[in-house]
Amino acid sequence: MNKEEILELILQGSIKISKQKNILSGMNTVDIAEIFEKLDREKLLQMFRILPKAIAADVFACMDSAQQQIIIEALTDSEIGEIMKKLFVDDAVDFIEEMPANVVRRVLLNVMPAKRKLINQILQYPDDSAGSIMTTEFVDLREDAEVHEAFDTIRGTGLNKETIYNCYVIRRDRLLVGMISAKTLMLARPHERIGDIMDTNHVFACTTDDREAIADQFKKYSLLAMPVVDKEQRLVGIITVDDIVDVIVEENTEDIEKMAGLVPSDDPYLKTSVFQHAKNRFLWMLILMLSATITGTIISTFEEGLEAMAILMAFVPMLMNTGGIAGSQASTLIIRGMAVGEINLKDILLILWKELRVGIICGVTLGLVNFVRVFIMNNQNTLLSLTITLSLFCTILVAKIVGSVLPIFAKRLKIDPAIMSTPLLTTIVDAVSLIIYFSIARLFFSF
Repeated sequence: MNKEEILELILQGSIKISKQKNILSGMNTVDIAEIFEKLDREKLLQMFRILPKAIAADVFACMDSAQQQIIIEALTDSEIGEIMKKLFVDDAVDFIEEMPANVVRRVLLNVMPAKRKLINQILQYPDDSAGSIMTTEFVDLREDAEVHEAFDTIRGTGLNKETIYNCYVIRRDRLLVGMISAKTLMLARPHERIGDIMDTNHVFACTTDDREAIADQFKKYSLLAMPVVDKEQRLVGIITVDDIVDVIVEENTEDIEKMAGLVPSDDPYLKTSVFQHAKNRFLWMLILMLSATITGTIISTFEEGLEAMAILMAFVPMLMNTGGIAGSQASTLIIRGMAVGEINLKDILLILWKELRVGIICGVTLGLVNFVRVFIMNNQNTLLSLTITLSLFCTILVAKIVGSVLPIFAKRLKIDPAIMSTPLLTTIVDAVSLIIYFSIARLFFSF
């Protein structure tokens, strides 16, 4: 039975509660959360209450913040305490960060003191830091312990840990000295010392490291988890790959929104109010609208010539659109290259040389096609065809160079390169393309 069929049965109420419970018990917790997204408030609370306690917290962690709030507000204090007890610390932090203050206060009042302390500690880290996405539920082993003792530790504590596939080796002062995988432990002899078989060539993060840099390291080293240490190199937590996937999705979404001239938002599209959508879009629309004053001024400067050669205006949209696309292509590739670590600030000369050649090839090819098109469609007007062709070639060349340099320039100034992509690039390329076009036209037609 697929999710759609199960949802239909739940909505129709055609099966008994006990049967619903049995069906949900055999499902993946993510799939259950997706089914719950389609339920109204009353049905959501009813279905959540029949979930087996063993999976209720996992399902809760997979829900969106709006549904989590509905559930928390309907639960008793003891039920909240039970949910929070079973939530991993990083999931609890993610949930709390999305809740209003009154809900947060109630939740924290029903959390065990030790866990509340860990949650508050993680909440104090900057949002974009490694500390903000780490969990404190991991397996640590003593350097001087033997393999059979390590297995005893894992059996005794592993059930409440987020992962047991990698264990982290510490000294008595909690100084991180190495790591050891479950595979290594299983293949080792019972009385071998952990310090003798651990991997000391491990990758780790500091609590203040930028989470985007951490995501790059996960990709580079193909990691499933990474230990996190404080300034004294003491082990304080780990970051798991599921949290890194969330970081990548959030950062990519933010970059796409900025490149489209939007104020980034964490809320889903359909759950964001019309007013909020308008607010997120208004700023760059206003900036681009006002920046059109520049292009208007340029056009008015050549007004007399345009009156004499009105046909020139017919080609303005084509030049501006082609230049905008050429610049956006270059900037998108550069931003993507910087995001995945393929491009550094020191590569600017290599980038300029490459984009210059790309611009020449594209400019010559498109220019020749355009020359033939304008020549045929405008009574074989060679001078007009040559004007449009040269303007197009120069516009593409300039757009490619500007589009590749702006993101690097932004990075050097510690500004998000995505901001320099479409909104600012469009204004610059439009203005430059008009200046080039009208200057060449004035030269050829002497107006």
